[in-house]
Amino acid sequence: MNLDLDLQIAGEFDNLPTAEQFQMWAEKALVNYCETAEMTIRIATSEESQQLNHEYRGKDKPTNVLSFPFEAPPEIELPLLGDLIICPDVVLKESIEQEKTFHDHFAHMVVHGCLHLLGFDHINDQDALEMEAIEKEVLADLGISDPYRDDVE
Repeated sequence: MNLDLDLQIAGEFDNLPTAEQFQMWAEKALVNYCETAEMTIRIATSEESQQLNHEYRGKDKPTNVLSFPFEAPPEIELPLLGDLIICPDVVLKESIEQEKTFHDHFAHMVVHGCLHLLGFDHINDQDALEMEAIEKEVLADLGISDPYRDDVE
């Protein structure tokens, strides 16, 4: 897989994963779906995340990951998948609440966001099951345990 990843750090954050980790996580998520891809991962402040979440999803709070797929006109062929906006403040809060490591949860957000860029979604139950199965498989390949383990009753 040949991934051209533009990593943007839009603030001061502690303990972020390395550029190499972001690259590896995105490649693992994309490898079965495309040979060549371009994408941006932007590490955003809570304020930026909240503003974008409000503007594009109507939710006035910061969120863990936002996905903005790129849709080229039919006559133009580009390997550009789109952009992910990830808020480390939310990822950290969730990792503590869910008793996961910060970096493992960050990996999950990258994988989850990449699948959204590929067109996967979790709006209905069947689509959610398919997307979660792929996430679990990709994360297991990375040595990360099932991120949905606590959702089973």
